[in-house]
Amino acid sequence: MASLKLTAVGTSTGVVIPKEMLNRMKVARGDSLHVVETPEGYLLTPFDPAVAAQVEAGRAFMKEYRDTFKILAE
Repeated sequence: MASLKLTAVGTSTGVVIPKEMLNRMKVARGDSLHVVETPEGYLLTPFDPAVAAQVEAGRAFMKEYRDTFKILAE
């Protein structure tokens, strides 16, 4: 478990994320993180839930038309 320090950024508040934590999340300065509210609190993640829904829809589509895609690949 890590503690994050809140700091002033102009008239807003920012958070300082340690380099080791950024490396483990595979993000760098300029990348976007997404905040998801869960029953336990907030989850900070580089994973975009909206993109996940789109990917899942694509997988379902590909599964439904698997035979068609196989024929097109030949």
